Amino acid sequence: ITHSTLISACEKGGQWEKALALFGELQRRGLKPNIITYSALISACEKGGQWEKAVALFGELQRRGLKPNIITYSALISACEKGGQWEKALTLFGELQ
Repeated sequence: ITHSTLISACEKGGQWEKALALFGELQRRGLKPNIITYSALISACEKGGQWEKAVALFGELQRRGLKPNIITYSALISACEKGGQWEKALTLFGELQ
């Protein structure tokens, strides 16, 4: 939970690169990120205009068997929208239906 909180703090401060660094540290320590961690990281990427990284993280969390929630989808849809990826945003929205 501490890493998720730190990543969320980075997101709120617009520090997406620092959030990614913390995420890497979490994984190097052998800790497994949960959906809260991924959602905070996707949101940090959204705030930093990094829609491609957000999409990559979304794919990663699914490969790990985690189930995205409404917060995850909202952050990713927003990242795609800000990146001009409206078709991807609509596809993701359709997955929520």
